[in-house]
Amino acid sequence: MESKNYLQDISDIKNMMSKSSRFLSISGLSGILAGIYALIGAYIGYRIIYSDNLVTIDGYNTLIITKQGTNQIFLIAITVVVMSILTGIVLSYAKAKKQNESMWDSTSKRLIINFMIPLVTGGIFIMLLLEKNVYALVAPLTMIFYGLACVNASKYTLGYIRYLGITMIVLGLISTYFLGYGLFFWAFGFGICHIFYGTIMHFKYDRTT
Repeated sequence: MESKNYLQDISDIKNMMSKSSRFLSISGLSGILAGIYALIGAYIGYRIIYSDNLVTIDGYNTLIITKQGTNQIFLIAITVVVMSILTGIVLSYAKAKKQNESMWDSTSKRLIINFMIPLVTGGIFIMLLLEKNVYALVAPLTMIFYGLACVNASKYTLGYIRYLGITMIVLGLISTYFLGYGLFFWAFGFGICHIFYGTIMHFKYDRTT
């Protein structure tokens, strides 16, 4: 009987240590919705790019897009990102409140800082490429830098974020080899993979809280 109590105490201590060093309120459902947003955005982007035959195999300048088309795609990308972030914040806040945990503490701050460093670096690098009209590498690099951001931040949150990051990095590298198909890889990475890992986290963590 005492041994069972000791095991329970050890388990409780481990849970307390995990909660103090990791932000565990990330909602799997937010990942699913982010994936759906990405698929919708990719479909609209596909209609803009490919319906007007704006694609040609031309080295690094694989996508030849009008100024209007570029602005539309940029607006779609920003919309997807903003909706994903807002959804993640709202659902994670609801999950943290349900668990009687703080949404904003030292752990979540470290999580955001470690996530943003690779992401901001990649964003600046991609903006410089766009300034030079190098479009073909945009989709692969968004996946690679996003994957690096996930891996870098994963030590402060759920372990599946690390697996998502590694998957995105691999997809980004493969996409670099198949220039001209970046939108399809982007849709698979940000869409399908988010839905896949989000579903796993939802059923493993969200439904048990």
